[in-house]
Amino acid sequence: MPSRAAKRAVNVSVPAELIEAARAEQINLSATLEAALEQQLRLRRRQRWLGDNSGAIAAYNREVQENGTFGDGLRSF
Repeated sequence: MPSRAAKRAVNVSVPAELIEAARAEQINLSATLEAALEQQLRLRRRQRWLGDNSGAIAAYNREVQENGTFGDGLRSF
């Protein structure tokens, strides 16, 4: 997901062989790093959300297990 936010130049240390191989394959380092950071942020936010809400999810699952869902009696299949 490309960002339209202001960008900032940063310095990172990467093994020279890796940079050379990426350049040989014409890989855009900035775009690749941006995509990797976005993916890691999504993953960590998801994990944090699941951790924060695990109690409510477990309670809901118990409720459904014990009492079914609202529409269970209305389904014809």
